[in-house]
Amino acid sequence: MKKIFILTGEPSGDKLAYKVISKLKKNSPNPNIEYSCVGGKHLNSLGIKSIFDLEEITYIGFTSVLLNIFKIKNKINKTVEEVIKFNPDILFSVDSPDFTLRVAEKVKKLNNKIKTVHYVAPQVWVWREGRVKKFKNYLDHILLLFDFEKKYFDKENIPNTFVGHPLLEQEIKNKIDISNIVSSDKKIISLFCGSRSSEVNLLLPILIDFINMMNAKSDNFTFVFHATDANKNLISEKINNTNVENVEVISEENIKKQILDKSIFAVSKSGTVSLEICSAKVPSIIIYKMNFLNFLIVKMLVKIKFANIINIINNKEIIPELIQKECNAKEIYNSVVYFLKNPELMKKQIIDCEETLTKIRSKSSSSDEASAVLTKFLIG
Repeated sequence: MKKIFILTGEPSGDKLAYKVISKLKKNSPNPNIEYSCVGGKHLNSLGIKSIFDLEEITYIGFTSVLLNIFKIKNKINKTVEEVIKFNPDILFSVDSPDFTLRVAEKVKKLNNKIKTVHYVAPQVWVWREGRVKKFKNYLDHILLLFDFEKKYFDKENIPNTFVGHPLLEQEIKNKIDISNIVSSDKKIISLFCGSRSSEVNLLLPILIDFINMMNAKSDNFTFVFHATDANKNLISEKINNTNVENVEVISEENIKKQILDKSIFAVSKSGTVSLEICSAKVPSIIIYKMNFLNFLIVKMLVKIKFANIINIINNKEIIPELIQKECNAKEIYNSVVYFLKNPELMKKQIIDCEETLTKIRSKSSSSDEASAVLTKFLIG
C-alpha cells in the first residue's frame, strides 16, 4: 500500500491540501493509499486524522514566531518523528514554509527515499531569493501558483510545475437564496479583515469606523464581512458591541461566493483573497496594518514595491493599497467614495485585473494539476 503524509501549517493550507487530495482520491489509478497528516477540519472531513491540532502551530508575524520559537521547534521535531515512523512514499507539504519546509529538510536527511513535493512555492521573489539553493537539497518537486516563478527554480534545476492559483478555480455549487441575508434594495460592499485573530483585532475597528462614515453619508448599503468558521464569533462579538446595524457576518463558503458576486465593491486585507475578488469582477481596494516592529522588519527585508499580487505582476498600482498609516477609516472612506463616484475607474480596474488573471490561470485547475504530479510520483 502506498502512503502519503500531508503537511500543512494553517487553515488555508488545510483547505488547499483538501482540494488536491480529494482530486487524488477521485482520479488516482491506485485507490489503496494510506494517509496521515498535520491538518485541520478539511483534511479531517476526508477521514485523515491529524497528529495534533493545527492551531498549535498557527502563528503570524515575526514577533509571534519569536515568542513561540521553542513551541515551534518542539512541534517540528515531533512532526519529523511521526513522519519517519509513518514512512510515507510522499511527504506532501503545503504552504507555511517556515514550518513545513523545516520538517521536509529534516525528514530528507533522515530518510532520503521519501519523495518531497511542496505546494505553493515560498515567495522568493519577495525576499530571501538565496533560499532556492537550499531547496534543491531536500525538495524533489515544487508546485508553483504563478508562471513567473519558474525562472527562480529553473535556475537551480529544481523540478517544478506551474499549476495555477486555486482561488481562480470555478466551483459550481447549488445556488442559495440570500434574500434573507441581504435586502435586494441595498447595495452590498464586501469586507475582508483576515483569517487570523491578530489581523481581525487590528483591522476590524478601522472597518467599523469606515462603515459609520459611510452610513452618515447614505443608508443604501449593506456591509458583509467574509469570515472563517474560526473567526466568525470574534467578528460578530465585536460588531455586536457597536451600534452598527447594516452589517452581516458570513462564513459559509457558497454563500460568501454569492455575496461577493453581487457586491458593488470590496475592501480587503492584503492577501491572496484579492484574486478571488478580481475573479468575481468586483472592484476593490487593499488595506493592511501590522505592529510597528513587524513593519520595520518587513521594510528591511522585502524587495518589492507593492503588497498585492495583481500590482506586483504588473509592477504598477492597478488596485489601490492603503498600508500602515494610510490604513485608516478616513482614507478607506475617501477611496471607496471616489471609486463609487467614478464608475469608469471601477470598470478599468476590472478589465486590467481580468487581463492579469488570464496570465496566471492553469490549463485545468490547480488541484487537478497538483494531484497529477502526486500520481506520477506514486506510479514512479
